[in-house]
Amino acid sequence: MILTYSELITLPTFEERFRYCQLKGAVGQDTFGFDRDLNQALYRSSRWRALRNQILIRDNGCDLAHPDYPIPRTVMIHHLNPITERDVLNESTILYDPENLVCVSHQTHNAIHYGTEELLPKGEIERKPNDTCPWRQ
Repeated sequence: MILTYSELITLPTFEERFRYCQLKGAVGQDTFGFDRDLNQALYRSSRWRALRNQILIRDNGCDLAHPDYPIPRTVMIHHLNPITERDVLNESTILYDPENLVCVSHQTHNAIHYGTEELLPKGEIERKPNDTCPWRQ
């Protein structure tokens, strides 16, 4: 099944978007990211940086492009369909296709590749007076 950004954004909840993207991989399993030199060459290229900026603007810096999940720190750009070393070496169109890219937080990216919904960012915690000082309650 080929995943697409157009289909992803039709899913109303963050959890549904996560399930759509989830790869259920294993830590240590070979992926493109393991070839550090190739990885850096791609992600430092001017072509990638320009495209990254376009995706950030399109998704408004929101996790899985969901408007209720703004990413507070570093935004990653995730390939919906995993890329391979061969894709990079052959400059495959899948690398730069906006339909294959979405903004994610580091936490969501790890959950997509290696985890479950338990790793996903949680909504804001409602704070109460003295909730960090148990002896004052």
